[in-house]
Amino acid sequence: MSDPTRPKGPRIIAVANQKGGVGKTTTAINLAAALAEQGQRILLVDLDPQGNASTGLGVELEDRKFSTYDLLLDDAPLGAVIQPSTIQGLWICPATTDLSSADMELVSTEKRSFLLHDALRQIDIDAYEFDYVLIDCPPSLSLLTVNAMVAAQSVLVPLQAEFFALEGLSQLMLTIREVRQSANRDLRIEGVVLTMYDVRNNLSQQVEADARATLGELVFRTMIPRNVRISEAPSYALPVLSYDTGSRGAEAYRALAKEMLLRHAAAKQGA
Repeated sequence: MSDPTRPKGPRIIAVANQKGGVGKTTTAINLAAALAEQGQRILLVDLDPQGNASTGLGVELEDRKFSTYDLLLDDAPLGAVIQPSTIQGLWICPATTDLSSADMELVSTEKRSFLLHDALRQIDIDAYEFDYVLIDCPPSLSLLTVNAMVAAQSVLVPLQAEFFALEGLSQLMLTIREVRQSANRDLRIEGVVLTMYDVRNNLSQQVEADARATLGELVFRTMIPRNVRISEAPSYALPVLSYDTGSRGAEAYRALAKEMLLRHAAAKQGA
């Protein structure tokens, strides 16, 4: 039974797409930074064995004494895993390559799909007073991704503006539906954000038109452009908002954060 005296927990959003190279980690890092810039308290959970979100926020390998692997499989307390980033208001649970074996180890674990759900509801988390937890999922529909979906209230889908983009969504949507039916009936789609959008490219415009015709209001109005500053920022271990704060990429992620916050405010008023 839940404790009615505990504060309401943060809103948990899984950032997922089983296709690699769609701007998933880039979106997780920069949306987290943009929400923090708006005064929100954010935890970014790196659930990708590549650990790119951790590297992109400047967490060196030698500083990852505890990681999301320890959180899931070694019952590490959340407070031992969470680290502050260099961005005010943004914390991270870093990842290491240890996570690459997690799927095989999880198979034999009881409640294997609920480990992240339970970890993010430890009483330790209350002290941080997070508004949002963003989970950067691996580029696959693995047990790690299922853990993220069971833990989350919603799934944010970055969608690259390229040929066959929508066809790749079908398996992800099927997985979301299966998780909703079996383990997390309240899971919903947070929205779809078009990434690597080139306004001069007819294909980008066609993908946008198809996405809006198919998915309607689920598609955010904000689109993330192709922008060299977004691509350069990770090599400096910074979000693009810090690397080049006036760039088109930084402004796009600010607009995405504001649009998301407005959606949530409107949903609260309508509840």
